[in-house]
Amino acid sequence: MSKLQFLRNLAALVSLTVASCGKKETGAVVVLTGSSTIAPVISDVAKRYEAANPGVRIEVQSGGSSRGIADALSGTADLGMASRALSADEAAKLTAHRIAADGVCVVVHRDNPVSELSREQLISIYTKKATNWKDFGGPDATIVVANKAEGRSTLEVFLHYLGLDNADVKADVVVGENLHVINSVVANPNTIGYVSIGTAASEAKGGTPIKLVSTGGVAATTENVANGTFPITRPLNIVEDALTSPAAKAFLDHLTSPAINDIIQKHFFVPVN
Repeated sequence: MSKLQFLRNLAALVSLTVASCGKKETGAVVVLTGSSTIAPVISDVAKRYEAANPGVRIEVQSGGSSRGIADALSGTADLGMASRALSADEAAKLTAHRIAADGVCVVVHRDNPVSELSREQLISIYTKKATNWKDFGGPDATIVVANKAEGRSTLEVFLHYLGLDNADVKADVVVGENLHVINSVVANPNTIGYVSIGTAASEAKGGTPIKLVSTGGVAATTENVANGTFPITRPLNIVEDALTSPAAKAFLDHLTSPAINDIIQKHFFVPVN
């Protein structure tokens, strides 16, 4: 029996015991893994939830949407975080609960004069058919292409929009977390990357020297994600299997309620509840 399965069984036993005694459940642990886009939101929600429920501990680990889905399927995590829709095969085994909407935007250094790129221009950049910023109104400098690692939903959503396979991309830098992309852009002003709009907007507001690039003539803003005009959008999901523990189910109910909308908005995402 795995450690998590043991904890699940223990949580269920505690729940039954508490029910019989008329006391509150204590000592429960809920583990969530997956999307680095969603993880900061859940971490903030967890702090408030733990304060209101002192007998519950919420553990949040990132690693990408693929990890979250795989861990939910295997029982390694109570709940998975996936910043994309489930495939048909995944949906046959898991249930997805949408908590917010997000967009994927292109980011460059704040000092780069380029502020808009079309889908065709992005294709030419990511396939290395165009390699100099001056072709797009920028400086006479070689474009450094940052791409996401396999297993990241941001990669899948972005490439779907471009109509490319990952093998088509000619990357100079391959990174995982959203902040790794942003750090690459900050470290080298000639870099181009793509990340969650929520993450990019939050970093830019905090003073990080990046710029959110308009795509297809539409500004990369939370408002344009909400009104449906931004071309690269995606759901932010919490996924569960059929064996969700009582403690995890209670936390999931909280995550899918309007009670967390203020935290979602603080992270520049669009609430759906």
